[in-house]
Amino acid sequence: MLSSQLNPTFIFGVLVVYGLSQGFSGSFFKVVTDFYWKDVQKVQPSAVQLYIGLYYIPWVMKPIWGLFTDVFPVRGYKRRPYFLVAGVLGGVSALMVASLGKVPIAVALSCLIGITAGIAIADVTIDACIAKNSIEIRALAPDMQSLCGFCSSLGALIGYSSSGFFVHHLGPQASLALLAVPPALLIVLGFVIYEERSAALQSEKKRAVEDLQIALRGMSKTIKLPQVWKPSLYMYLSLALSISTHEGQFYWYTDPKAGPAFSQEFVGIIYAIGALASIVGVLIYQKNLKDYPFRSLLLYAQLLYGLSGMLDLIFFLRWNLVLGIPDYFFVIMEECVSRIISRIRWIPMIVLSTRLCPLGIEGTFFALLMCIDSLGSLSSKWGGGVVLHLLHVTRNDFTNLWLAILIRNGLRFATLGLIFLVPNGDQEDDLIPPDILTANSGASLDDDGLELAPFPGDK
Repeated sequence: MLSSQLNPTFIFGVLVVYGLSQGFSGSFFKVVTDFYWKDVQKVQPSAVQLYIGLYYIPWVMKPIWGLFTDVFPVRGYKRRPYFLVAGVLGGVSALMVASLGKVPIAVALSCLIGITAGIAIADVTIDACIAKNSIEIRALAPDMQSLCGFCSSLGALIGYSSSGFFVHHLGPQASLALLAVPPALLIVLGFVIYEERSAALQSEKKRAVEDLQIALRGMSKTIKLPQVWKPSLYMYLSLALSISTHEGQFYWYTDPKAGPAFSQEFVGIIYAIGALASIVGVLIYQKNLKDYPFRSLLLYAQLLYGLSGMLDLIFFLRWNLVLGIPDYFFVIMEECVSRIISRIRWIPMIVLSTRLCPLGIEGTFFALLMCIDSLGSLSSKWGGGVVLHLLHVTRNDFTNLWLAILIRNGLRFATLGLIFLVPNGDQEDDLIPPDILTANSGASLDDDGLELAPFPGDK
């Protein structure tokens, strides 16, 4: 249906970016790099947490990528060149880290950040295309978002399911070469996707600079409003305070002596089942929770989030064996519960973010809010790395891992004290004045918004 009303090359772009670049690459990258740091580079889990935090830097820069695609056309094209840049950057980075042998950590980290940068740039560029089509044909906007979500979920399921198999048979470093395939298709997309070339380059550049100035002034004015900065602060703190102990737990999962010694294939299966559980979380929200006020929904979601974290503690202390529950069954149950609650907690924050965006710069401001969320995820990774380091959780010593998990859960419950920062309005309410930018601009911005949806990752 979408292909009959939109250009088929745009649909191809959604399949490539959301299905392969984000869905498959994002999930495959997560599992393979965990094993890469553990088995190839042999890095301590606390250090890996710090390195993983750097992966978020390209996502923190999403407003900059978005402004580039809107303000700086190349040979009259706003989108096509940036698909090419994303493809070359991601492909070269993947091939380098896969083929150079055991490289210095700084080189490996640079290549892995290059892979995530390619994904982030392609994400912003296709979202600009989606925004433009949504403005021109508003009735198709929900269908486009459904297509994006389905492609992302299916890609993630395939990536998680296959990652363990390839790590087992090729090794983690050689498996990274497969991440060069989606960037190659991004390069193809840059040549084939339909985009009208602008003839009036000089006048368009002048207008773009004016629009940039309007957007920056509007963003500055909007973020200062209490009804905007307070929920933005809550979203950042709720992510940052939930420090990540993932790497410590991952090392313990795969340790043959201290932990349950899960195989590479089973680790991939755990994440794949978690991806399916995320879809269940979306359905639960859609069917039952979308009419609840923001504050009430986020309050109970955060409470459940803290309670679900206790399952990690039960598993580490092996109380599940005392209850007669096998490790394999318990970890899958824990992953499903955690993913469902995380999705229910995440979607209202995204909806809240859309309600905070002023008309005229909604795409740019939404990208700014997603940047704040990425900063929260980065802080979570780094904070968890510091805690693991201070508690001396290493590759072979997991004595204090239970304490790190307990601290993490305590911080999740502490976030409940910040719920007053969230507005108490319904999810359909307008939270900011519709004419907030009237004083800033006598002209409207270009219809090309930057983005409609964030990276579907699990934060």
